[in-house]
Amino acid sequence: MTLSTKYNPAETESKWYDYWIKNGHFSSKVDPEKEPYSIVIPPPNVTGVLHMGHMLNNTIQDILIRKARMEGKNACWVPGTDHASIATEAKVVAMLSEKGIQKKDLTREEFLAHAWDWKEKYGGIILEQLKKLGASCDWDRTRFTMDTDLSQAVENVFIDLHSKGKIYRGIRMVNWDPKGKTALSDDEVIFKEVNSNLFYIHYKIEGSTEQLTIATTRPETIMADVAICVHPEDERFKNLIGKKALIPLINRPIPIIADEYVDREFGTGCLKITPAHDINDYEIGIRHQLEVIDILNDDGTLNEKAQILVGEDRFLARKKIGKLLNEAGQLAKVEAYTSNVGHSERTDAIIEPRLSLQWFLKMEEITQPALKAVMQDSIRLFPPKFKNMYRSWMENVRDWCISRQLWWGHRIPAYYLPNGKYVVAKSMDHAIQLAEEKFGEIYTPEDIKQDEDVLDTWFSSWLWPISVFDPNYFETGKANKDLSYYYPTNDLVTAPEILFFWVARMIIAGYEYTGKPPFRNVYLTGIVRDKLGRKMSKSLGNSPDPLELIKNFGADGVRVGMLLSSPAGNDLPFDEKLVEQGRNFSNKIWNAFRLTQGWEIQEGDNSENHTAIQWFENRFHQALAEIEDHFEKFRISDALMSTYKLVWDDFCSWYLEMIKPPYQQAIDQATYTSTITFFEDILKVLHPFMPFLSEELWQQIRERSNEEALIVSNWPKVSPYDEKLVVNAQHVFEVVSQVRNLRASKGLSPKEPLTLAIKTDNKTRFIGFEPLMKRLGNLESLEFKNELEDAASFVVKADECFVPLSTQVNAEEEKAAIQEEIKYVKGFLQTVEKKLGNERFVNNAPANVVEKEKKKLSDAEAKLKALEDSLTKLN
Repeated sequence: MTLSTKYNPAETESKWYDYWIKNGHFSSKVDPEKEPYSIVIPPPNVTGVLHMGHMLNNTIQDILIRKARMEGKNACWVPGTDHASIATEAKVVAMLSEKGIQKKDLTREEFLAHAWDWKEKYGGIILEQLKKLGASCDWDRTRFTMDTDLSQAVENVFIDLHSKGKIYRGIRMVNWDPKGKTALSDDEVIFKEVNSNLFYIHYKIEGSTEQLTIATTRPETIMADVAICVHPEDERFKNLIGKKALIPLINRPIPIIADEYVDREFGTGCLKITPAHDINDYEIGIRHQLEVIDILNDDGTLNEKAQILVGEDRFLARKKIGKLLNEAGQLAKVEAYTSNVGHSERTDAIIEPRLSLQWFLKMEEITQPALKAVMQDSIRLFPPKFKNMYRSWMENVRDWCISRQLWWGHRIPAYYLPNGKYVVAKSMDHAIQLAEEKFGEIYTPEDIKQDEDVLDTWFSSWLWPISVFDPNYFETGKANKDLSYYYPTNDLVTAPEILFFWVARMIIAGYEYTGKPPFRNVYLTGIVRDKLGRKMSKSLGNSPDPLELIKNFGADGVRVGMLLSSPAGNDLPFDEKLVEQGRNFSNKIWNAFRLTQGWEIQEGDNSENHTAIQWFENRFHQALAEIEDHFEKFRISDALMSTYKLVWDDFCSWYLEMIKPPYQQAIDQATYTSTITFFEDILKVLHPFMPFLSEELWQQIRERSNEEALIVSNWPKVSPYDEKLVVNAQHVFEVVSQVRNLRASKGLSPKEPLTLAIKTDNKTRFIGFEPLMKRLGNLESLEFKNELEDAASFVVKADECFVPLSTQVNAEEEKAAIQEEIKYVKGFLQTVEKKLGNERFVNNAPANVVEKEKKKLSDAEAKLKALEDSLTKLN
């Protein structure tokens, strides 16, 4: 068998993905004999295409599911997409507009027909793209949040919560998106720093020559003013309380009132009160029983109540009104001002606070079990730093505005009667029946009208971990086989920015409807950013095309590259060099396999290799224990790094170098068998991270049946290991590395044999390694003695090593080198001493971590003494 010199991902990825699908390796069925392990995908928007955040998130999920599958668990990863009301409706409206069709000219049914056509054409793109990444989802279980049965689940939950008095309809101040023309919940508002202006406007006092000056960033709303407010203890304005001021340009009189809410230090100490367009003004309006005047249309243009600039966009009106005020002599000045302004998370439009009749879910009581679950670690957040943020949100939660003024989505199952009342029902027929029972009157479908609004998208996705397994559960209250077996799911992998949008709400729904958590662990990924620290986005043009990255570097290379510097909860500063490093790692493994396949094998057992084999076996199990510990703590990036070092450093750089036969000589069968066994174990550990390359090499080693494919092979189990042997080997490798460094610094050929003398108090650490040291360091002889004359020296821990050179040693150069190393070791010592001198670290860190630091301290102290002794001899 001849392998190409470089790994070619394009030749292997589709081959093995098709193989896994064909042989049913991703599918999962209820099996009481096996332990279930389930994950539900955070459903990407049906409008979406693969971006870097998806890549990171789904790579981590795939790693977890592949490892669980290899551990013999019944692994089930449920994929699907979210209907994304606001984003999808905007896409469909834009598509129709390009064809010259306006939404307002269509009936609801006609528009929805276009929306479903769009969904069928584009809705599956992102899931197909995930397959290129290697995502091993059970594709037969793919769900869509507007599948008929999932839609019925949403309706049943709305009806149930309404019947419990937890959903109500009322006029409240909401966040209004003028571009999407819909209400938003607080969580869908993103605050951004915006440069604006502070306008200082003169308001004349009625029947007087006096005037008040008010500072505002929103002069276009003065026509909606209903009062001017001052602090009751502000001596500047006490004489004006109870009088009236005239709104500039329209001269409508409004009262001057007092309220302690006013900040006397901000602006001029006077506030214009506009209850229809500011949440704080609204609260003041309620306290003082002020009227509400809404001067904005749902698209952000001024309506007739404004009296002037009717029909103008709010921002254009702002510019024009500034000019009108200036011409009227009522604009004192304009100052540059920076403030945090709410933007729609979906359309990026600046939010308008607006009084609106909407549907709300009462949150105060329903959130309590979900708060308790996370605070008591029934559900664990990784990293735990997000617990405080979660608690803060849950303890200060406001009622959830769940209605949206859209057509695409789950229509609210409320039906309005001619008498102004409403009933909540599953269908028109059911609504007629309920209305007759409730009001004793006969109604026809023409008498009753269903609510035009749809539910917030999150009102369906908060049911996702339950509904994907058993959507009928919300009607029957009895779990089917799938829900009983797979729920609660095990792990959730998602982004911190939807901790409240989605994660908290799923936990709320889980406890409300099952009394159980929806998952045990939540792994919160970081945000993928560019080298300048900016979040990657299409609008900034700073995000690479993930499919191009896969094409250029291979899916395995991209997976490794993204994870190498992506610890949980910390942002990933993406650089294409990372995926290049991932590709190089793929080639390293490929070439290591090529090396083993190029050896001629002969019967026998080379005893010189026993120590190398024994060492690597122990080192493998030490690394495996580290990897398992990292997985247990959801340190996926660290698990990869431990795997990377095991493969690159320990296996490729040391083990293969120790056992490879001399040029054109054969390797003994015993060593070869051990080496291939190690390689197979390595491929198992690599598989969750690099599924394609690992499966390719696994199948190259020997012919396998479908049941023997790597994807379903047994994950290695940690065996007891000889830590002393591993530590001794590391010491030996450091000595060899220093010999190699010395060759390089002295310009010696790697082929020139050298003599090495070691002064040590612990000769046993070298037992068994002497032949290997000679081979790795190209040593003519290895001696244990106190010192050698005219030799270059170096120190490894407390061992002083001497290498005689054919040319005379430059004493000054040697002294300078030793002094530089002494300086470094002293700095290192200070760092360790500082850490061990920190009581919080010593008392709170795990015992093994503290012990490691103490060992570092003693090793460094021994090395410092040896270096100082060497320096003394040279002086």
